[in-house]
Amino acid sequence: MAAPLATDEIVVVAGEASGDLHGATLARALGTLAPELGLAGLGGARMAAAGVRLVERIDHLAVVGGTEAVRRLPVLWRTLRTLQGQIRRQPPRALVLIDFPEFNFRLARAARRLGVPVVYFVPPQLWAWRQGRVRAMARDVSRVLAVFPFEVALYHEAGVPVEFVGHPILDVLPPIDRAAARVDLAGPAARLVGVLPGSRLEEIDRHLPLLLAAASRIAGRLPGTRFVLALAPTVPAAAVAAAVHAAARDGLPIRVVSDQTYRVMAAADLLLVASGTATLEAACYGVPMVVLYRLSRVSYAIARRLIRGVSHISLPNILVGRDVVPELIQDAATPEALARAALALLADDAARAAQRAGLLEARAQLGEPGAGLRAARAVLREARGAGAP
Repeated sequence: MAAPLATDEIVVVAGEASGDLHGATLARALGTLAPELGLAGLGGARMAAAGVRLVERIDHLAVVGGTEAVRRLPVLWRTLRTLQGQIRRQPPRALVLIDFPEFNFRLARAARRLGVPVVYFVPPQLWAWRQGRVRAMARDVSRVLAVFPFEVALYHEAGVPVEFVGHPILDVLPPIDRAAARVDLAGPAARLVGVLPGSRLEEIDRHLPLLLAAASRIAGRLPGTRFVLALAPTVPAAAVAAAVHAAARDGLPIRVVSDQTYRVMAAADLLLVASGTATLEAACYGVPMVVLYRLSRVSYAIARRLIRGVSHISLPNILVGRDVVPELIQDAATPEALARAALALLADDAARAAQRAGLLEARAQLGEPGAGLRAARAVLREARGAGAP
C-alpha cells in the first residue's frame, strides 16, 4: 500500500508520457521556489527523478479512444480509487492535473468537494470536445494554466479562471548539433527519415505496420535513404522488435533507438510521425513531417460524433489554422498515401521550405521558455490561498 500523503504536499497527476515530461518540468520549478513543500502523485520515471514521490505509477495506464480503454478499466479504476482515498484521508495543499481528462476530471471533483484547490496545467483540448467537459472544468477547477494563447479566451468565456503560461516543451528541448546527430544516427546517408509511431502500445500496434510499409516504399524509390525508429520512454524495445527485424530482413535500412527522440527530430530530413505532442516538438526543430493517426473503427466513430469545429488533428496545423503539414487520418493513412506524401516533400525543396516557415509560425504561438516557473508560481498562489495574480 502506498504511503499516505503528508500535510504539506502538493499532488501532481499525469497519466501518460507527455504528461510525465511536463510534470517533471513543473516539479523541478516547484522544488526551486518552495523546497519546504513535498510533491507526491501519479507519474513516471521523469517525475520521480524530479522529486515527486509516486503514490502510483503511470505504467500500463495510458489509453487511446473508447474501445482501447476498456481493457485498462480495472487498473484505471483501482488507481483512481487509490488517489481519491489518499486525498480524502489527507487533503493536499493543492492538486495539479496534467491532461488525461477522463481520469483527472473525476479526481478534480473529489478534491473540490474537500475544498482542495485544483489547478489544470496543460489542460485538455476543450475547444475540440464536448460541452460537458467545459461545465466540469468551470465547476471543479480553481485555475487553468493554458499552454496555447487561443485557449485563454475560450476558458474566459466558459467562466474558468485562466492564465497563459506558455508551453513547457520549450523548457526541455535541448539544442542539438544536427550534423553530428546525422552522422551518429545514419552515417553518411544521403537522406534520413525519422519514424515516430507514438508513445502508447495501442498506437504502436496500429501505426508501426503502416509506417514500416511506407518506409519500404520510400526506400525503393530513393535508394540510400536511412530510417531511424525513435522509441518513446513508455515503449519497450520488445514491442517493435519482431516487426522491425522482419522489415530489416526484407532489406529496409532501419535502426531503433531509445531516449533519442529529439536527436532524431533534429537530424532528420523528414519525419513520419503519429499525431500528438511529438508534432509540436518537431515543429520547434523545424523539421518537415507527414502526420498520421488511426483509432479502432468504434473509437473513430465516437470521436467523429464528439469533436466539433476542428478541421485538423496535428498541433502545428491547429495552431496556424491551415494545412502546414500533411495529415492522413484513419482509412486515409495507408502505406501508399504515407509514402506518396513523404516522397513529394523529399523531392521538393520549396515545399519543405514552405512547411518549415509554417512550423516557425506554430512555434511562435508557444510563448517563451520558462513555462515551468510561471506555472509553479501559479500553483503556489493557489496552494497558499492567494488566488489570481
